[in-house]
Amino acid sequence: MAAQTVTPVQPARRFLLPGSAHIAVIAVPIAIYLVALAGGTSLAVFFAVGSAVGFTLQRARLCFVSAFRDLFMLHQGRTLRGLLIGLAVGSIGFAMVMSTIVGDPSGGRTPEDAHILPLGIATVVGGLLFGLGMVLAGGCVSGSLYRMGEGYLGSWVAMAGVMGGLYAMNRTWNWWWDHTISTAPRIWLPTQLGYTGSLVLSFALFGLVYVGTLWWERKQAFVANVTIRRAQPAPPASIADDVRLALRGVFRREWTPVTGAIVLSMLNILLFVRYRPLGVVGEISRWANDLGASVGAPIGLLKGLDSLAGCAAAIAEGASWFTDGFMLNIGIVVGAFTAAVLAREFRLRVPRQPKRYVQSLGGGLIMGYGAGLGLGCTLGAFYSAIPSLALNGWVYGLAMAGGALIGTRIIRRLT
Repeated sequence: MAAQTVTPVQPARRFLLPGSAHIAVIAVPIAIYLVALAGGTSLAVFFAVGSAVGFTLQRARLCFVSAFRDLFMLHQGRTLRGLLIGLAVGSIGFAMVMSTIVGDPSGGRTPEDAHILPLGIATVVGGLLFGLGMVLAGGCVSGSLYRMGEGYLGSWVAMAGVMGGLYAMNRTWNWWWDHTISTAPRIWLPTQLGYTGSLVLSFALFGLVYVGTLWWERKQAFVANVTIRRAQPAPPASIADDVRLALRGVFRREWTPVTGAIVLSMLNILLFVRYRPLGVVGEISRWANDLGASVGAPIGLLKGLDSLAGCAAAIAEGASWFTDGFMLNIGIVVGAFTAAVLAREFRLRVPRQPKRYVQSLGGGLIMGYGAGLGLGCTLGAFYSAIPSLALNGWVYGLAMAGGALIGTRIIRRLT
């Protein structure tokens, strides 16, 4: 079919700042970093990594929801394929880190901070609920954090729902612990396959899913490709022009999902080298618990948390709100805000239809309960668990995909 020229739709008016204000926006995360550094090195590191994560997610529009929702609703697997490449990079890096902690994995010892979690019915139910909730809410937990920084009011509502869902989960946590989680096995692939065998199996699965997305895309009805012709910029005339183009590529142009996923995995590896892999749910769960206690409805003792890695362990952190997890989560919001302003993409987005608030809140509630039950979200129980070479990451991801499929069908009915 012959290419057609299409006039691009004029973008919505965005929040523009003069150059001096851009400098002020950049100064904000720097100032927070210096204040955090005065409180402790780890606080500053987690804030810096969180800011970089938020910046990366915003520039690449790296949304875990779109990776699954677009696959089922639009037959597009571009974002999911980017995540698969990021997972492959993360798996290599994590294997190198874990091999320095546990040299011989066949002995039954596992790296403490890796996201090797109990695998059972709670993993499946948690993944299903999370996948369903994130599609309804329009964003996963980490996605909601970065979209909060972009000015999406609906994401703030979704986050309130997530906190409510986590609080409800914590009220029922001991029942789940007693009946299934406490006896569920923790299957770390290197124990049976070694590091090399685990990586070979992981890469085989990555390749299978990658090819599967290509096959799935080709199943869709034929759609003609439309070429949008844009004016090509003049070639750089000086070194200064080269530098400006490079900076524009970082701060103004949208990154590809592959670039975003690789950068996200590198940040995850760097954090794991010194501290622990990425995860945001445990800290948000602690916020929900603290707020409940402040209104006279404390959670009480939660069983087994001291034996769990990943997101669950953060629930039991100290009484101060200013923890490593707090700085990581706030950093994601600040980093996304900074990226959005520099790219001239920040603006307050207020849902016009009341049902969107209900959908965001309800989806957040379901997502929060699933995240608490599955011991993490897309970032902790999926994107950090699979590189940890833990079987629970694959099972959670598969269940999450099933929940996302159900969610897309509900969305179709709602629209």
